[in-house]
Amino acid sequence: MAKAKSAFVCTECGAEYRKWQGQCSSCQEWNTLSEVRLSAARPGAATGASATARGGYAGGLSREVVDLASVDLSEVPRLSSTFAEFDRVLGGGLVPGSAVLLGGHPGAGKSTLLLQTACKLAQSRQVVYVTGEESLSQVAMRAHRLQLPVQGLKMLAETSIETILAVAERERPEILIIDSIQTMHLEDIASAPGGVAQVRESAAALTRFAKQSNTVLMLVGHVTKDGSLAGPKVLEHMIDASLLLEGGADSRFRTLRGQKNRFGAVNELGVFAMLEHGLKEVKNPSAIFLSRNEEQSAGSLVMVVWEGTRPILVEVQALLDESALGNPRRVAVGLDQNRLAMLLAVLHRHGGLFTGDQDVFLNVVGGVKVLETSADLAVLLAVVSSLQNRPLPRELVVFGEVGLSGEIRPVPSGQERIVEAAKHGFKRAIVPRGNAPKRSPEGMEVVAVDKLAEALDAL
Repeated sequence: MAKAKSAFVCTECGAEYRKWQGQCSSCQEWNTLSEVRLSAARPGAATGASATARGGYAGGLSREVVDLASVDLSEVPRLSSTFAEFDRVLGGGLVPGSAVLLGGHPGAGKSTLLLQTACKLAQSRQVVYVTGEESLSQVAMRAHRLQLPVQGLKMLAETSIETILAVAERERPEILIIDSIQTMHLEDIASAPGGVAQVRESAAALTRFAKQSNTVLMLVGHVTKDGSLAGPKVLEHMIDASLLLEGGADSRFRTLRGQKNRFGAVNELGVFAMLEHGLKEVKNPSAIFLSRNEEQSAGSLVMVVWEGTRPILVEVQALLDESALGNPRRVAVGLDQNRLAMLLAVLHRHGGLFTGDQDVFLNVVGGVKVLETSADLAVLLAVVSSLQNRPLPRELVVFGEVGLSGEIRPVPSGQERIVEAAKHGFKRAIVPRGNAPKRSPEGMEVVAVDKLAEALDAL
């Protein structure tokens, strides 16, 4: 019997090597190579129909070179997922022939969200839901508990890719849901489900079918302990959209964020509430994140952040306390901790306020992760409020980027942020001069500043 061939594949970037080595030469990560067995090539695999099936993930192959200007730009009709927040993150809805990967921690609500979507879509479209982690009775029990319409949804409990593709060829669904990709396997790959080779080849086969049959493919993916998608990095390159469903076990709110999207904006944010009957979309996220106490407290301030294509108002809280340690702590929840240290240095150098003997704790209310620099000015003003134990006005809203020389830099979409704050009843705004509107919204005073010292004087 011929000896089975094997290769060593990096779990981070998908690079392959003929023998094991400690460090991956492509991504420079250590101890990420794992051995996978390679199946022998089938007779005639390089010619004929097999070669056509293996070619590219973009559907049919073009045999001739064409001019880009001659490509048809007719709008591809999108399918609504029945959730406005889900459609927003997707860029307007599901695109036929696309592959969407939905990841998240255990218990975040991935299967619940897709089951709700599948049941509602099945009332008017052909939907096949493939479950590899639960039995059909378990899925039916959850659908009954969530009081979902179950008529018309076709279910399949299977982990074999060959069987799933055969059923999909027969049923010809418009939407194919796989829960989850880590449980799927191909018969001719001699490795356990969830391995690098199995995940990569299973996703490739499903994506190839979706592109060629114009089917919407939705995959559920597991995540590692640091929050990144499990499996080879090449999995994220195969699919068209990568979404991450986040939410702590102590919070009833879930945030759906787009990390990659070929058909829409990335970093788009959708907000859901986990209720008794499943996930319910939140139309106005700012109202949730602004549930403030009636009593004014020092260190609390509202800022306007930009998520994808819309502004969201969130509250940032700062607490400073005299440190008993030689090296005071800097703790930031929802913000970059390194940026917090940098902003405190700017506050000392250009604002004249020393925090080197204080423990600094920072928190963004609601579990939101702020990824942009427009929160800089709000963070510093909240720190100053806590340091001086002076509550800030409840009707004050702040945004702006702070540079190392103490200048206040403008941020994108400043006009829209001010308008959103005015809609929620805020009467005063401290903003960069570059974002100051020519005409302030009715009932709002806009204070434009150039330097950090000016912002501190405006408090």
